[in-house]
Amino acid sequence: MTHDTTAPPRPATVPDGGGRPVAPSSGRLRPLGLGEVRITGGFWGRRQEVNATATLAHIERWLEREGWLGNFDAAAEGRLPEDRRGREFADSETYKLLEAMAWELGRAPDADLERRYRAIVARVAAAQEPDGYLHTHFGRPGQAPRYSDLEWGHELYCFGHLVQAAVARARTAGEDELVGVARRVADHVCATFGDDGIRSVCGHAEIEPALVELYRVTGERRYLEQARLFLERRGTQVLDDVEFGRSYFQDDVPLRDATVLRGHAVRATYLASGGVDLAVETADDALLAAIAAQTARAVARRTYVTGGIGSRHQDEAFGDDFVLPPDRAYSETCAGVGSVMLHWRLLLAQGGAHHADLVERTLYNVVATSPSPQGTSFYYTNTLHQRVPTTVPDADRAVPRAASSMRAPWFAVSCCPTNVARTFASLAAYAATADDDGVQLHQYAPAEIRTTLPDGRAVALDVATRYPEDGVVVVTVAGEATATWTLSLRVPAWAHGAVLVADGERSEVAPGTVEVRREFAPGDEVRLELPVEPRFVVADPRVDAVRGCVAVQRGPEVLCAESVDLPGGAHVDGLRVDTSAAPVERDGRTSVRGTVVPAPDDDWPYHDASAPPGAPAPATVEIPLVPYHDWATRGPSTMRVWLPAL
Repeated sequence: MTHDTTAPPRPATVPDGGGRPVAPSSGRLRPLGLGEVRITGGFWGRRQEVNATATLAHIERWLEREGWLGNFDAAAEGRLPEDRRGREFADSETYKLLEAMAWELGRAPDADLERRYRAIVARVAAAQEPDGYLHTHFGRPGQAPRYSDLEWGHELYCFGHLVQAAVARARTAGEDELVGVARRVADHVCATFGDDGIRSVCGHAEIEPALVELYRVTGERRYLEQARLFLERRGTQVLDDVEFGRSYFQDDVPLRDATVLRGHAVRATYLASGGVDLAVETADDALLAAIAAQTARAVARRTYVTGGIGSRHQDEAFGDDFVLPPDRAYSETCAGVGSVMLHWRLLLAQGGAHHADLVERTLYNVVATSPSPQGTSFYYTNTLHQRVPTTVPDADRAVPRAASSMRAPWFAVSCCPTNVARTFASLAAYAATADDDGVQLHQYAPAEIRTTLPDGRAVALDVATRYPEDGVVVVTVAGEATATWTLSLRVPAWAHGAVLVADGERSEVAPGTVEVRREFAPGDEVRLELPVEPRFVVADPRVDAVRGCVAVQRGPEVLCAESVDLPGGAHVDGLRVDTSAAPVERDGRTSVRGTVVPAPDDDWPYHDASAPPGAPAPATVEIPLVPYHDWATRGPSTMRVWLPAL
């Protein structure tokens, strides 16, 4: 079979404001899509540009090099299982790349990227079997039978990422070959796992939110019904028990009966995201409330200061309440993406600035930490305390997941680079929403916003800001229309003393949401001033691992100390911070006052609490800090976020 991969002309913008990763049919807020919001520069604009110009091609090269793309060719040509490469879930990385490409093409059309996208889709489509099944690790002669390992096989997980890629394409360009492939896969799933089929679930949640979004795209209710079946079955012990326990894949307790997010952190957030989607589409307020309560408890008791989740390496899982050791933080990048997905859905369903706060914290301090400035190496996990100087991985070799203490170009399990890519490509769709009476800004970046309210009122806004470098956000009304509507701005929970300037009046505003309702005319300005000065943060005293320590935040960014900035190559574990002196900024750098205590070189690690007689007092020094998302960009180092207080 031959496939036409010639790129046709594409529209300059997405029609009808499309390009929404999440498009609920109801809810408190309506998300604005890539056709309505465009990030024009700043912190996130730079990340999007690197993603488009470097990361997508980097991922494509490694998928080709490792043979994961070639698996589809091998399937189509009858060369499986001999020629298959990669783990059982390797197909999903191709699908996440396609999703990232689809969002990027919706954000900024590009003929070469369109050609590459179509070429990959053709290879995927050629591997699809007549009944719609599409997986390169199962089902063919010499391979394990289909669905013979639902606990670990990831077949439905891979299907979910395929469907999400197709949803991205449908919402940015309309029906194409990938959308047809995904429909056939989804129809196969419904036929195989419906009421009269296999009464089980996938060990890794992902198909659930994907099926709901496909329902939203196509209107085919069987997809929503299948998502409901999967969500209701989970927690009824339909999967075999494993060494980590059934909570690992959330099959221990039904979704609506759970009290907290638990088990494998990515699985948990993907599952909860699907649950929110189902609750919204079926008006199941009880289910929505249950997931919101589980999430709130996880935020309050199982989340790192960076927004990262997952403190257990052995199963990439949530730990118990308040068990948040910084030096053993797993905080997988993919779990950060899952957290963003979940909190965005809860924000759309319920409103509440705290959800946008968590999205912001996680984006700046987990998702943005993973890629290098060049966009070609990544963190899989995100420790908050590096005791041993980092090592530089081989730039030409994949490494085991979580094995590198510096960003690596590729992993044997390379889910995080592709997750970062699809998130950055679609990031503008997480910035703003609308309701019947106005527009809400949730994430601050230089941007253009153009939308229409349900009654036809046109809203055009230009956002100018250097956030988070400084806290000034200026929103200017653009366009030609004059109309009365409400502009809502998020005031982060940390922004005590924020100031709003509107109609020539300055007023202090509290954390939460501030609204300006008036008749807006072109040229009108609303100015929000957020206090981004660095400040000390302490943990709940039940987090024993950081008792007696402080962290420093500047605006939404968590800061850290890195050994490359310390005198004489001192280790970060010798730092002690004087919290009686506030953090200071000079020449764009933040520092705190403290001392550096040399580590004793003894054969016993415990010592008297009092200093020996005549011991000299450590000298007071300025300790430079850098944004956590920038650590390990200047060579090998030790690093810590939580610093012991004097």
